Amino acid sequence: MATLLHIDTSFDGEKSHSRAVTAAFRKAWEAEHPEGTVIYRDLATEPIPHLDAAAYYAGGTAPADRSPEERAGFALRGKLIEEAEQADVILLGAPMYNYTIPSTLKAWIDHVFLVGRTSVTENPSLAGKRAVVVASRGGSYREGTPMHGNDYVENYLRMALGKGFGLDVSFIVPELTLAPFVPAMAGLIPLHEVSRTESLAAAESLAKELVVQLAA
Repeated sequence: MATLLHIDTSFDGEKSHSRAVTAAFRKAWEAEHPEGTVIYRDLATEPIPHLDAAAYYAGGTAPADRSPEERAGFALRGKLIEEAEQADVILLGAPMYNYTIPSTLKAWIDHVFLVGRTSVTENPSLAGKRAVVVASRGGSYREGTPMHGNDYVENYLRMALGKGFGLDVSFIVPELTLAPFVPAMAGLIPLHEVSRTESLAAAESLAKELVVQLAA
């Protein structure tokens, strides 16, 4: 049975566009694979602490040689890493906050990034797994737009998840999410609606596709 690790980070709750799309993916996944397992983390309502020195240095110390502080610090890291290793697909909601990812998602990456195990090793333990990132944003950062080149979500996650962990990363990008709320963007509402519809459809389609691939 395949396992999905589903992580949300938006603090907008039911109003969140990234949560709507990750929910569509998960719903389609569970419909196609009802016997599968879903591990869920909501990093907005239950944030994990930022990586501290004890947890960091414990990663490079043999378990028997760790101090009590290092053992306590590594307990969460170990759990988060194991969840990622158990997963066949990792689904991340990554809304753009101030041009980059939420700090809660960065904290998760920092905990999971373990030299010699999940990264910076010949055979990273997450290598080859599929990752689906829902990278919603209030405006548009596509080529040809005034904000092109200022997106530090997709570029960073391609590096951290793709190069760092060896994951096979796909992006779904609901954009112009602020159009219904910002008067100056009112003319972009139709494009926002198209983007939302396409993102929901892409999430459902990709979920079904990945279930088929994993079953093959």
